[in-house]
Amino acid sequence: MILEGKRVPLPAVPVVHRRFEAHAGTTPDAVAVVCAGQRVTYAELDARANRFAHLLVARGAGPGAKVGICLDYSVDMVVAILGTLKAGAAYVPLDPSYPAARLRLLLGRIPGLVLVVASPATAALVESATVEVLDLAEQSGRLADLPVTGPDVPVTGDDVCYAVFTSGSTGTPKLTAVRHEGWYNLLNWLALEYSLHPGSHNLVVSAFGFDLSQRSLMMPLFCGATQHLMASRNFDGAMAYRMLTEHGIRVVHCASSTLYLLVDWETARGGSALAGLDYVLFGGEPLKFERIEAWARRAGNTCTLLHQYGVAECTDVATSYDLAAHRPGDQEIAPVGRPAYNTDIHLLDERLRGVGAGEYGEICIAGAGVGAGYLGGTGPESERFTTIDVDGAPLRLYRTGDRGTVTDAGELVVVGRMDAQVKVRGMRIDPTDIERVLGRLAGVREAAVAVEYGGSGEAELIAFLVPVGDGTDDSDVRARLLETLPRNMVPARFVTVPRLPLSPHGKVDRAALLDEFRNRYATTSGAPE
Repeated sequence: MILEGKRVPLPAVPVVHRRFEAHAGTTPDAVAVVCAGQRVTYAELDARANRFAHLLVARGAGPGAKVGICLDYSVDMVVAILGTLKAGAAYVPLDPSYPAARLRLLLGRIPGLVLVVASPATAALVESATVEVLDLAEQSGRLADLPVTGPDVPVTGDDVCYAVFTSGSTGTPKLTAVRHEGWYNLLNWLALEYSLHPGSHNLVVSAFGFDLSQRSLMMPLFCGATQHLMASRNFDGAMAYRMLTEHGIRVVHCASSTLYLLVDWETARGGSALAGLDYVLFGGEPLKFERIEAWARRAGNTCTLLHQYGVAECTDVATSYDLAAHRPGDQEIAPVGRPAYNTDIHLLDERLRGVGAGEYGEICIAGAGVGAGYLGGTGPESERFTTIDVDGAPLRLYRTGDRGTVTDAGELVVVGRMDAQVKVRGMRIDPTDIERVLGRLAGVREAAVAVEYGGSGEAELIAFLVPVGDGTDDSDVRARLLETLPRNMVPARFVTVPRLPLSPHGKVDRAALLDEFRNRYATTSGAPE
């Protein structure tokens, strides 16, 4: 089974920052970035980025080099990103919301790292770096003497533009690299398919280290719009909603869990800023449609919700689906749609052969978005970038490890992970299947299922429930689950929590839930064995 994306020609040199430079030339006085009261025009941002690019080239951070960026959201962050691209190097986001120990681990896994860009507020987090840590505040005098025109550095579509860390299925951080052509193709598809324009002002609401944040940061600059940044290291729902209300934001990119928070914020206050957006582009984890259905269906909601699917290894987004067409009664799982331009989705069996219509297979991505691979990677995950034979010709693709099928309408549906299944009392199950059933129960606002292993090594399912109102009765929840699920899929324990914690990337943090479970029951008679 193959889903083919529309073929759209790209420029001879598909390089993202050239689009920004074109806007700087045609609309120099348009506002490019707004953050903490600062407003920078396209011309000003271009000049500052050019100066910074010259500084990088002089320090050996040119083509092929990697530049770590450990900055809070700010104008300086955008300057550092654009300057790195103009110098021909690739940037690596080092999220300052991470603990210093985590950043030390990541710094040791960046091949070709030449320097790290920091600020007085973040420099201590990356002091373990074995390369120069460049404090932008200390370089202001030096930068002022450098040319405001860009350096003469050739950059091609095959060059790496950025690399982000992803844990993959092993839990070990892997640095996956994205090429300029793939990034350009993604942004060009979004701009053309959804008619984004200089008025499509954006607000970044995700953490810097998240792959989603890279397209969120660059998308408005690609189409000549204004990028709005929150002056907060961690997600701040109150600040985000206030900015949606006050700044004419039209587009937001976020993880599904972040969308739930924004919907809750708006619903509780009777607002309409989120419902009045042009687009929310979201994904990254299984959709709990019941969390947003009432808001999405309410009168006056004109926001288009684009449910998207992709992986960091393939430039973040591979497919997209307008949720307006979703009918929960007809489809248990909301589709993630059809492929981006110049992108194909292959559903393959364990021998890498195509599956038939209506069958399930591993989702594999081919086309312009497939990245350059894991930098410095030699482990089994590197084998996910592979080549298959299609009609006698070799085709490079990425095996996502996700399991999917295609509807009769030609829409991709992601049903879970190939490697997410766990054995409980001899039967293999996927915890996300249980979460879907829990989320539809009356009295349950939100649910997450995690796996705890006892002293004997047996897997035990733990359900964490965010109740509607005062709480839930475990016996009642268990009885209702047994009406639709086999006994081995019913969690052994139910834990009521006020909210589901999120990781820095905005996804449900199941490790934190398990830590809370262990701490809560460590000294009680109901402690896990």
